[in-house]
Order: sequence, then C-alpha cells, then structure tokens
Amino acid sequence: MKRISRNKCYLLISLFCFSFLAVFSQNNFKLNSEVEKLKKDASLSHAQWSVCVMNIKKDSTLFEYNSNTSLIPASTLKVLTTGAALNILGSDFRFETKIEYDGIFDSVSGILHGNLYITGGGDPTLESEYFKDKKDSVSAVEKWATIIKEKGIKKIEGAIVADASIFDENTTPSQWIWADMGNYYGAGASGLTYRDNKITLYFKSGVENSLTEIKKVVPQISDLKIINNVKAGGKKDNAFVYASPYSYRYLVEGSVPTNQSNYEVDALMPDPALFCAQQFYEAVLKKQISVSKKFTTYRILSETQSIKKTERKTIYSHYSPTLDKIVYYTNLKSNNLYAEHLLKYVCYKKTGYGNEHDATEIITNYWKNRGVDVAGFFMNDGCGLARSNVITTKTQTQVLKILYKDKVFSNFYNSLPIAGKSGSLGGLCDGTFAENNLRAKSGYITRARGYCGYVKNKKGEMLCFSVLANNYDCSASEMKNKLEKILVAIAEME
Repeated sequence: MKRISRNKCYLLISLFCFSFLAVFSQNNFKLNSEVEKLKKDASLSHAQWSVCVMNIKKDSTLFEYNSNTSLIPASTLKVLTTGAALNILGSDFRFETKIEYDGIFDSVSGILHGNLYITGGGDPTLESEYFKDKKDSVSAVEKWATIIKEKGIKKIEGAIVADASIFDENTTPSQWIWADMGNYYGAGASGLTYRDNKITLYFKSGVENSLTEIKKVVPQISDLKIINNVKAGGKKDNAFVYASPYSYRYLVEGSVPTNQSNYEVDALMPDPALFCAQQFYEAVLKKQISVSKKFTTYRILSETQSIKKTERKTIYSHYSPTLDKIVYYTNLKSNNLYAEHLLKYVCYKKTGYGNEHDATEIITNYWKNRGVDVAGFFMNDGCGLARSNVITTKTQTQVLKILYKDKVFSNFYNSLPIAGKSGSLGGLCDGTFAENNLRAKSGYITRARGYCGYVKNKKGEMLCFSVLANNYDCSASEMKNKLEKILVAIAEME
C-alpha cells in the first residue's frame, strides 16, 4: 500500500475542514450575517440576547449564540405551560363547574333547606368573550336558574354561595408588579372565573390635557369606587388601573385619546366569584324563586365564621370547551388569564389544590423528567408576565423539539400564530420565505421581547427555534424589526 506523506495528509484534512466550514457558512450565511450585525448594534451594547435553532428530525443544533444565557421570556413562556397542560390533561379535557346544594330539599314543598352552590372547577371560559355565542343572549347563570326552577326549587332557605376554593385565594402571582395587577391582562386565576375576570371603563375625553370623565362601568359592580386621574392626550390607550384582588378602590392614571365619547379601558374584576354569585342570585329571583340570605362566597364565609365543607348534591354540571380550543386562544391571543388557569389546574390535578408555588415546580419537573435541560430556568407564573421568570433559548428549543414528537403536537402547533397571517405575527415577515410558514409564540414586556416556535426550511425540514432579547436601548418596535430579520434568516437556513 502506498503511504501518504504527512504534508499531503495535512492538506487533505485542511481541504475537508475548509469544505465543511464553507458548506456550514453557506447554509447559515444570512443568519450569521444578521447575528454579526446585532453584535455590532449600539442599541444592544447593554443588552443580553440569545438564539438557538435545532433541526428536529436530525436531532441536531444548527445554530446557537448565548444559548445557555438565562433571559426573561415574557409570553414565550406560555409554550411550556400550554404544552405541559395538553400532555397532562389531554386535548379533550373539559373543565367542570357544578351547581350543588347542601342540607335537605323537600320536593313536595319545593323548599331547599340549605345553601345553593356554584362550585368552581377552574374553568377560565365561563362567559368568556372568546367562547360566548353572540347569537345566544341567555347567560350561563340564566340557564342555571331555569334548570333549578325545572328541578322544582321554589325557595332557598340559605344563600347562593360561590365556591372558588379549588385554587388558592391569591389570584395574582406573587411576582407580578403593581403596575400590571389592576389591568385586564393582570387578571389572575380564580377557582371560579367569570366574564374573563374583567370590567370595562368607558371614558369621555375632551381637548388635550383635560381631565376625562368615566361615563359607565360594564358590568356594574356594587361598592366599586374609582379615583379617575386620567387626562386626554396622545393617540393610544395609555391608562393604567391600580387595584388588587378583592379590593373595591381603583386608581386610574395616564391618558386616553382626545375627543372620545366612549373610549374603552379594560380592568381587573375585583372578585369574580362574588360577582358570579350575584348574577346567579338575580337570575334566580327573576324566576320567582325566593332566597332568604344574601349571595356570598365560600371565602367570605370562611373569613367571617368557622365553617366546614358539608356533603353536597349536584343538580347540574356545566362543561367548558375542550382543552385544545382553550390552548388555541391562550397562545393565539396570548391570554394571560387562560395560561394561569392551566398552570393551577395542572397543580390541582396532581395535588388536589391549585397554588402558584407547587404549580411552577410541577411544570418545571415535568419538562426536566422528559429530558429537557432546565438549568437556568426559573418559573414564577404560567403566562410570562412576571419579570422574575428566566429561561435559556436552549431550554425552550428542547421543549419545542419534544412537543413535535407528542400526540398533542397538532393541537399545540395549530395554536401558534402564523407569520404574516394571525395573532401577534400578523404583520411579521411579509413577502419572505417565513410568511405563512413560520409559527411562533411571541413575547413582550418592557425591554424584553422574543419568539419561539417552528419553521420549515427550503428543504422542507422542520426547525424549532428560540430568540430572546432583554434590556435593549432601542424602542420596542425597533427591537421587533431586528428580531424579524433573525426569524427570516432562520427560515432560509438549509
């Protein structure tokens, strides 16, 4: 056998390495180029940012930059919550809300000697705007009132009690900030959620810098006191509601556009379970069924007197839409309220009680047990509103890779906004290879923006990716444009 000289051997190795690097560089040229631009971008000189891209079927990492750096994920965190919920609960799972009673029902006289309960099952969709049939003018509570009338109940010698005790009383995650809590996107998970736990303030505004007037609040909440410091100004909703759960004193600051007659600003509902009980109480009275005591909640009764849960009998069960449909709106609309319910219900499923601390540990351990590297991942809510959440792009990409192989993948995949078509990606990547191809969950809170999801490359291979950026000096829209170029470059990888 003819021996190859040492110099020729070095030459062959060098040619092979050069050829490999040339192919790698060519395949990732655009992404490398965009990343290099960001490295030199002055507005990111104080920022932290990261990119990770994997080829799912080849089970390989195609590109990574700072992929082990922990960053605030904002709403991209929802992929971990919704993905785990679909797997743990199942796509066909439905939440159940029960109408129950304790004591004795005398069917001859029609008198219920006891309380009538709305027993919450953690359903986030009860009278939700996303599932409310606009052609159906009859509310859920009106339907329930009709049902108990048909059961022969004529008088309730007790109270209508809303029981939200399936979840802890602290509806707001502990790491949410005060500026978020009173606003509609800061509504937390209640064991008995009703009408998206939201009220709407209608503002009348005049000329620039003049004080506005609140014309009405829908729905009307008894004892609600609103201190309105909102002025007219600007072209967007810049009003912030400061309030906490169970509090009926609201402070509203900021501005709304000038010369508006009914400008809408959505806010937190103070006690959704109590309001649901009130609505049911009023619906029952309209059916000529008398109630001897005032509507209340199990929480209020527990605070004012020593009570124990008595045996209850179920009159009717109300079921939510299936979980796949709920996850669809959670991710497409980036619905914080829905995500927090999924988080706590998974905890309830595992422990018998839904609470924030155990819930985040359960989700973290779920992905860890499935082989995801959770080093650098700290979870403090289910939706990503808490700034104390941090995760690496490598962790997110591994989660996406695992989800691709799950039987619930189609439900999860279909819930993600489509570039150039839907949700928060509706105006993104227009006219590029990523348009109508890339699907991703976006995330944004102040100085934190990101995207994670899937895209098919030009070979038709499925890639999963995560891109996160924190503490940039530029505006939110400018950062969006910078990351859009990264997304387009990922789609064009070969």
